[in-house]
Amino acid sequence: MEDYQENENIEETEEVLEETEYIDEDEEKLPFAKAEVVRLMKENLDDDKMIRERVKVEMNKFLGDVLKNVCKQLNEYPYTTIEYEMLKESTYPYTNIERINQEKERILLHLEAIKADCNALAMDVKKTLKLKDVVEEEDFTTDLIASNEDMEE
Repeated sequence: MEDYQENENIEETEEVLEETEYIDEDEEKLPFAKAEVVRLMKENLDDDKMIRERVKVEMNKFLGDVLKNVCKQLNEYPYTTIEYEMLKESTYPYTNIERINQEKERILLHLEAIKADCNALAMDVKKTLKLKDVVEEEDFTTDLIASNEDMEE
């Protein structure tokens, strides 16, 4: 039992050291106040969840990247004043991700149905045309061979 606790304590110490090194490298570069991001995460996560330091830092960076991407899109407008409608349009991919994924699934299912129809049509065309071509070709070839043999006799 003591060995298990000792190993667990060593692992926890190693994790704390790794996280401390990670904090030192990235603390200055975070776009938002870390405490605010962590508070918001804890508000939206189950009470039994623990958040590793690296997750806190990466979430902060991710939110900063989202902000940069939205601002890039806002910069594409030719106007000097940013209106609410522009913001709504620029944040659409982030606020409507579920609807976008549903639409993607609907389109993929429709494409699969089209693909199945095309395959069925292709099989029908091959089957009907092949049978006619083969029968006509065989009759023509047989007639040619027979007429050639008649000529030779």
